[in-house]
Amino acid sequence: MAFRLGVGAGRAVVASALFGGAFWGLASVEGTALAASFDRCVSSLKSQAVKAGVRPEIASRMLDGAKYDEKVIRFSRSQPEYKTPIWDYMAFLVDPKRIEDGKALLKKHGKTLSAVEKRYGVDRHVVLAVWGIESDYGQFRGDFYTPHALANLVCAGGRRAKYFRGELIKTLQIASRGDVPVNSFQGSWAGAFGQTQFMPTTYTRLAVDFDGDGHKDLVNSIPDALASTANFLKDAGWRDNRLWGFEVKVPKGYSGPSGRKKYASMDTWTKRGLRNMDGSKFRSKADTALIRPAGANGPAFLVTRNFKALRSYNASTSYGLAIALLSELVSGGKPIQTPWPTNDPGLSRAQRLELQELLNKAGFNVGEPDGKVGPATRAGIKKAEARHGMPVTGRPGWAIYQKLGGS
Repeated sequence: MAFRLGVGAGRAVVASALFGGAFWGLASVEGTALAASFDRCVSSLKSQAVKAGVRPEIASRMLDGAKYDEKVIRFSRSQPEYKTPIWDYMAFLVDPKRIEDGKALLKKHGKTLSAVEKRYGVDRHVVLAVWGIESDYGQFRGDFYTPHALANLVCAGGRRAKYFRGELIKTLQIASRGDVPVNSFQGSWAGAFGQTQFMPTTYTRLAVDFDGDGHKDLVNSIPDALASTANFLKDAGWRDNRLWGFEVKVPKGYSGPSGRKKYASMDTWTKRGLRNMDGSKFRSKADTALIRPAGANGPAFLVTRNFKALRSYNASTSYGLAIALLSELVSGGKPIQTPWPTNDPGLSRAQRLELQELLNKAGFNVGEPDGKVGPATRAGIKKAEARHGMPVTGRPGWAIYQKLGGS
């Protein structure tokens, strides 16, 4: 999800004071009054959009029927990149199916990806990986009609209301120009849409018409989506003459500098005792920074400023690493060699689906299995953990999966 200007995808977090703005926080107001307040807010947004050049019929078609959505507000206050253990995050996003699908699509869209790489100087595997992480290669683009989600975020008030109002107006302008059909704005709670989940302002600035049909359509045109992603990464500082980074060995007891902003030469890292995973000395000449996303006992990576470009797509180290590792694996590279520091690893999407089936079979009704871990699944996991005398966490990990019969 391409956010910029300090609002990363996964960081478009509306502060807890969100409910104190506008009208959602007024607990004493009756539901009918709440609905009326929301309707007035939406009506005002339509007027603002028309003043900004949006055709009136487009503003009406895209905002009529907007209702308060509790899920949007809930999601705006909690992001998985910051609360999910990185081994869960990686197990879900960089799983065997996503790798397998990526390899197949690398062949299917090889000509387009090669042309994109040549035009923008961004590794084709990285562009493919963004596509895979953001929408599972276009198979899942989000649960929300983004104009309605954005209307909720605007009308909820709070310190980000102005930002989301701007994104909403841009959304309506994009549709008004005819680049993206009115009904195609399916995406995230925060307003990102399309195959690689661009925010509307990012779309306006960096989307490209790569297939030459006269429209910048990141929803229905794979070439436009892939090229726009490469253009975003190039603008963020990606340079194709350097890697994103690589896994390294850190000497036991290392107490030197680390952190994604603390760059040093490869000679300096060598003097500090770091080595390639096979024990050899570094051959790269790029300045790099040491990141240890799971702490001193987990995998370590030296990353270049290309990793910073990845992270700009979503201001999360876990997210940037997911793209980087998926890009390595779809290109035939090796998986991480150092195990994550846990005795309860995360589950792939297929295993999460099976976990839901096992929970239902054991009498913990979590609804129709779909591989997505929501409130019902977490509640079921907690009940199962309690029954088996395990710490009650609600986390979809290997231990409860195995306890219920997974293998």
